[in-house]
Amino acid sequence: QVQLQESGGGSVQAGGSTRLTCIVSGYRGSSNCIGWIRQAPGKEREGVAAIYTGGGSLSYTDSVKGRFTISKDNTKNTVYLQMNNLKPEDTAMYYCTADFVFSGGTCFLFVPDFASWGQGTQVTVSS
Repeated sequence: QVQLQESGGGSVQAGGSTRLTCIVSGYRGSSNCIGWIRQAPGKEREGVAAIYTGGGSLSYTDSVKGRFTISKDNTKNTVYLQMNNLKPEDTAMYYCTADFVFSGGTCFLFVPDFASWGQGTQVTVSS
């Protein structure tokens, strides 16, 4: 069973930066897409960024392009999300998941109903 442990985040002022970390354990499959989803109060869950573990292809939702960077360290089974130039609308609970849909090495920023994720980490951006 895959286990995902998120950390990082916290309270940040607009324009600031923070980094999220996701440690993945128990994964036994082949290449997949792992990354981050977020959910703000009263809003639907949103795929933010994903990376294809078999080749490093990256996917970002439009609102974070140029500000967020996803990366991975295979030696540590860890995925990072560097978040720069944060905006109040980035405020949400961020979850790491290894269940992003993918095809041909490209990650799509949505997850199936059976997707699992960690306990989440809160990012709050104040103006």
